[in-house]
Amino acid sequence: MNQTAFPDLTLARMASAFAALGSEQRLSVLRTLVRAGPEGLPIGQLGARSGITGSTLTHHMKILAQAGLVTQTRQGRSIICAAAAYPEMQALSDFLLSECCADATCPHEDHAHG
Repeated sequence: MNQTAFPDLTLARMASAFAALGSEQRLSVLRTLVRAGPEGLPIGQLGARSGITGSTLTHHMKILAQAGLVTQTRQGRSIICAAAAYPEMQALSDFLLSECCADATCPHEDHAHG
């Protein structure tokens, strides 16, 4: 696979998602939501599990949502947060591994992505 396999628009989207993950706290929030599964967590439980609460959590959720990695849904009086972008997260991983060992003189089978 060559570098042109990811059009510029996709590259921009990937860069935005990686930028959103460029914080230990945001990465922790996303990881907590991934562990919770598709049903997500009420924002209070998310804060308790991730150790990030209040306006800081709200700020990080906004950035993750703008990058398309999480969703927030109101259910009654609760806000349910979820890592709803599993295909996008898989795409990020695929993007990183798509050219694994492409320039190596002797690619190793264990590193091949396919």
